[in-house]
Order: sequence, then structure tokens, then C-alpha cells
Amino acid sequence: MDNPEVLVVRREAAAAVPVYAHGDDAGADLAIVEDVTLAPGARQVVGTGVCVAIPAGFAGFVYPRSGLAARCGLSMVNSPGVIDAGYRGEIRICLLNTDQSQPIHLSKGDLVAQMVIQRVEHGEYAEVEALPDSHRGTGGYGSSGGVAAWRTT
Repeated sequence: MDNPEVLVVRREAAAAVPVYAHGDDAGADLAIVEDVTLAPGARQVVGTGVCVAIPAGFAGFVYPRSGLAARCGLSMVNSPGVIDAGYRGEIRICLLNTDQSQPIHLSKGDLVAQMVIQRVEHGEYAEVEALPDSHRGTGGYGSSGGVAAWRTT
């Protein structure tokens, strides 16, 4: 299967083209083009300086980098961020400092996120009077039992 070609334009010379650190990585690293300091609990939208043209039938999904999340609590407010095939603007990332006491200092060129290109399908939405039954039914958050360990008494 051929990999989809993603066209990239740098909006400024210092911008880094997304790149895979290893040949079998799922995500291509995204770097920022500005210095930023995030106070504890703060969020800020930062630019990558790159625009992409993702082929029709695909989308880019932007995720936080796990190492930064573990080391300093850096995350993204809307994770994953979705880059639609028709979007041609700059990739911007809404970063969040989840640490409650330490600021996070980021510098121009720091790798802060990763973009995964995935095939996407469009659903055919059909309005009906009722949905068919399922084993889960209408159970939502925590209905599969995973949340029970988090409860306090």
C-alpha cells in the first residue's frame, strides 16, 4: 500500500517540516515556531509555521507527545486535534500545562506534538424512530466498569 503524499508549505524559514523520528513511527513530530511559557494550569495556542494539504479520504490527527506529558505535564486541550483534508491554514496546537505548581518553558524548535495521518470514512446518516438494541445499551461514561477503581467512599 502506498503512503499518502502530504504536501507541506513552510510559512517561515525557521519552521520544521513534520518528520518521523523512526521509520516505523505512527506520528510525525511537530515543532513550534515561538518561545512560550505556560504557567501552571495555563493553555495557549502556538503555531508550527507549517501548512499541509492532506489528500481526500485522509485526515491528520494531532496528539501530545507522551514523554513531555510524563516529564512535565504538557498536554493538548483538544486531543486529538483534527486536520481535515480541505484545511490549508497553519497547524496550530492548543497546549496545556497540567502541572499544578511548575511553569513549562518551551523554545522555538521544540517538538511538542505528533501528527498521525489516517484514512477516514464518511458515514451515511439516516434518521430513524428508534435504534436497534445492543449489549451496552445507553450506558455512557464508566458503564463498562473501568471507573469503579477511581471511586472514593
